[in-house]
Amino acid sequence: MITIKAENLTRKFGTLTALDHLNLEVEEGEIFGLVGPDGAGKTTTMRLLTGILDPSEGQAWVYNKHTVKEAEPLKEHIAYMSQRFGLYEELSVLENIHFYADVYGVAKEKREEAIDRLLGFSGLLPFKERFAGKLSGGMKQKLGLACALIHTPKVLFLDEPTNGVDPVSRRDFWNILYDLLKEKVTIFCSTCYLDEAERCRRVGLMHKGKLLRCDTPDNIKKECHAKTLEQAFISIINEYESQQPK
Repeated sequence: MITIKAENLTRKFGTLTALDHLNLEVEEGEIFGLVGPDGAGKTTTMRLLTGILDPSEGQAWVYNKHTVKEAEPLKEHIAYMSQRFGLYEELSVLENIHFYADVYGVAKEKREEAIDRLLGFSGLLPFKERFAGKLSGGMKQKLGLACALIHTPKVLFLDEPTNGVDPVSRRDFWNILYDLLKEKVTIFCSTCYLDEAERCRRVGLMHKGKLLRCDTPDNIKKECHAKTLEQAFISIINEYESQQPK
């Protein structure tokens, strides 16, 4: 089943084309990684696919919902964890999760079991009474993920979720994501860490609003005769730049 589909998806801000005719399909239960330098169009892509932005051209569907025509019903099936996910530092871990349960309209009779499960698998159960402002960076990211998952979304969008987090917490965060795959959650994430890109089933390399490559990490490395994704991506970007008019 195709969970995410984009057809010539384009977004312009004045004379700047932030995303240029993106064509992409992501399957159910897949971790798809979007990689590229700052300004490549990763966040714009996320905001278009989650219905926050309207495209200048093209269209997209997520979980069989059109991102513009069906933006409201789409919200029931997705979660979006932005780079600045809105935790309330003066509220406890538990209070933050209850707040988002209210936002997503999770019935009170259903939320207790969901909260216990989320606190358990994120390792936050011993800290449920701690103020969010007193958590470490890694624990804040886990709390943000728990809040995003409270309404049991089918598609999870993560915009550089581990940026600035220590390596141990990054590993723990990815272990949680792998557990979500068992529930057939589709995960679409952007990352600036190429070791994290290696963990994805497929990755897309973006540069200046264009998707230059989309394949498995191993296939991309083989195509470029590279030992690492970093070497492969540098090669692909250099090739693209050499073909542009001077």
